Amino acid sequence: MSEDAPRKVLIVLHQELSSPGRVGQLLEARGFALDIRRPPLGDALPDTLAGHAGAVVFGGPMSANDHDEFVRRETEWMSVPLMEDKPLLGICLGAQMLVNHLGGQVHGHDDGLVEIGWYPLKATEAGRHLMHWPEMVYQFHREGFSLPRDAVLLATADAYPNQAFRYGDNAWGIQFHAELTRAMMQRWVVRGAHRFVLPGAQQGRDHLGGRLIWDRHLKAWLEEFLALVFGTPDGRGGERG
Repeated sequence: MSEDAPRKVLIVLHQELSSPGRVGQLLEARGFALDIRRPPLGDALPDTLAGHAGAVVFGGPMSANDHDEFVRRETEWMSVPLMEDKPLLGICLGAQMLVNHLGGQVHGHDDGLVEIGWYPLKATEAGRHLMHWPEMVYQFHREGFSLPRDAVLLATADAYPNQAFRYGDNAWGIQFHAELTRAMMQRWVVRGAHRFVLPGAQQGRDHLGGRLIWDRHLKAWLEEFLALVFGTPDGRGGERG
C-alpha cells in the first residue's frame, strides 16, 4: 500500500453525546484518524469507502428492527464496505444491523432475559484459532441475533449464543461492549438504571465492581482484536486465520 493510502476509519454513532470510547482511542494510537458520523442526527454515510481504511458501527438504544429511516439507510449502507472488501466492525446494534443486512434475524430472548452487566464468554474453536478471548465481557442489550448464513461463529454464551462472528475476510460483529471507558460505564449505569429490573440484568454496583476485576482483560482483548480487524494505516494487518 502506498504512503498516501487512506488512513481514516469511519465511526458511526447513534446519539448526540455518544463516543467511540476506547475503540477510538486505540485506533488513533495506531495512527488512524476518525471520521465521525451520526446518521440519526442527519449525517450522511459515504457512497464509497475509497477514502477510508474501514468502518466501525456502534451501539445505541434503538433496535435494528425499528422502522426509522436512518436504521433502514444504515442497514442498506453496509453493502458498501462488504462490496469494497473494507474492514467493517459492528458492535451491538451495529452487529445486529449487519445481521439484518445479511439476511439473519434480530430478536429478544424467548424467556425475556437480557444481558446487562458482566457475563461469561466462551470462544469457539474458530475463535480460539484467531486469538485469545476474555472469560467475562460487558453487555448492555435486550436483543440478540441469529448467525447469518456463511458467517463463522467466534464466541458464544448461554442466554445469547451468538456473541461474535466473522463474515468473509473483513466483516465482524460482536454483541458485547469492550469500548467503554470508566466514565462511559458510569454514565451508562446512571442513564440505564431503569433497565436493571429486567430479567437477568445486574445492578449498577455489579457493573462497576466487575470492571475492577475483568476490564483489563477485556481491554487487552480489544487491542489485539482491533489489530486483527484493521491492521495498521500502512496496510499491515494481523493474522487473519
